[in-house]
Amino acid sequence: MTHSAKKVAIEIRPAEARDIAALARLAGQLGYPSAPEEVRERFSKIQTADDHATFVALAPGDAVIGWIQLCEARSIESDARAEITGLVVDAEFRSGGAGRSLVERGEEWARQRGLAQIGVRSNVVRGRTHVFYERLGYTATKTQKVFRKRL
Repeated sequence: MTHSAKKVAIEIRPAEARDIAALARLAGQLGYPSAPEEVRERFSKIQTADDHATFVALAPGDAVIGWIQLCEARSIESDARAEITGLVVDAEFRSGGAGRSLVERGEEWARQRGLAQIGVRSNVVRGRTHVFYERLGYTATKTQKVFRKRL
């Protein structure tokens, strides 16, 4: 039986340096394998940025079972909004409420900053994730391609 089959009490708190190994492990489950040293370097820059936030979900015993990262997105063509830049819950704890709790905490962060909108981008192959966001009241507003160039 997976942990998601039974609901566990979830605590949400800001991510800290002591969470690096768990953040890296979960980034791998999200499809972005990362060494703890890489995550430590990235996190150190994000943690000090006022317009970014990272929260972790804790199961009983303080085990990090998920995380959400957000930023404040600003552009000329639209008002500032919050963007969920990453969300993952450990495979053993999915469908147990941790994802919902993390998103709710992210939405609270956005409201505290006076932002009236929050968005998230999700790969087209993540159908289960799309259903999750729709259940939380998110609506798909466009389909796009992402282009990148190595510098």
